[in-house]
Amino acid sequence: MTTIALLSKSYDMSHLVDPIQRAAPWLQVVLHDEPGAADAEIVACWDPPHGALASMPNLRLIHSIAAGVDNILADPALPTLPLCRVVDPQHARGMSEFVTWGVLHFHRRLDLVLGNQRDARWFRPAQAHPSECKVGIMGLGEIGGRVALDLRQLGFTVRGWARQARALPGVEIFEHEAGLHTFLADTDILICLLPLTSETRGILNAATFGALKPGSKLIHVGRGEHLVVPDLAAALGSGQLGGAIVDVFPVEPLPVDDPLWRVPNLIVTPHMASVASSDTIGLQVAQNVRRLLDGEPLSNVVDVARGY
Repeated sequence: MTTIALLSKSYDMSHLVDPIQRAAPWLQVVLHDEPGAADAEIVACWDPPHGALASMPNLRLIHSIAAGVDNILADPALPTLPLCRVVDPQHARGMSEFVTWGVLHFHRRLDLVLGNQRDARWFRPAQAHPSECKVGIMGLGEIGGRVALDLRQLGFTVRGWARQARALPGVEIFEHEAGLHTFLADTDILICLLPLTSETRGILNAATFGALKPGSKLIHVGRGEHLVVPDLAAALGSGQLGGAIVDVFPVEPLPVDDPLWRVPNLIVTPHMASVASSDTIGLQVAQNVRRLLDGEPLSNVVDVARGY
């Protein structure tokens, strides 16, 4: 019987045993600390311990349980094996819902209203037309494109920055490093939806925040390693950033003693913007295992050189 091991150093994977087993009853599904895991031919993982994958002698396929794979690629001992990811057809919708909430939160000044409630202060902020709010999206792939078009439908002025040429109806596009400063300088709400690569690691830094208009807002739903945490705290403290919603962090779960929990004008959310369902993960992992065993092309294979 073919064995698949579920492996993570920071995430409880036990809820995936039944969905994978239902999708592939012919598979033996074990957690990483159970008998047979070390000899598994397939591993489904999230944030695996460095070196763990290289220690599995029979491994033939590495499968992320999410769209992101940067936590796997960070392993310096990563074996040269096929690496696949989960692509949930509902992922873009969920991300768009979350980002739209964040944009409306800032556009309708709910951040100010909630602060006033704490102070028992009755004040009605002015209501502006969405076209007066310039939303800038960093990353215009499948998800970023969906978010951009949904916000356009609501009447927002949407601008996008991409490292490669893109075209979206009604969206002003800025490209490459040359266009980044111009893009940032006229953005009211900045949204990060970039993939994590060597070029984008640490891109949410003091220079980026400093290029924005004073008081601009940030919605970060990309990858934790995009964010330089001290620079975010400093920008919020100085007022260069007027507020931020951050859903992803360099270390997750965010430690209980992390100062970010108490930074003013920051909303911390627990990596919840959009999460694939357990059934979707189980089905896609099982389908790729079947393809592997039957010698068929795998789905959603990661280009390791590009990082996604």
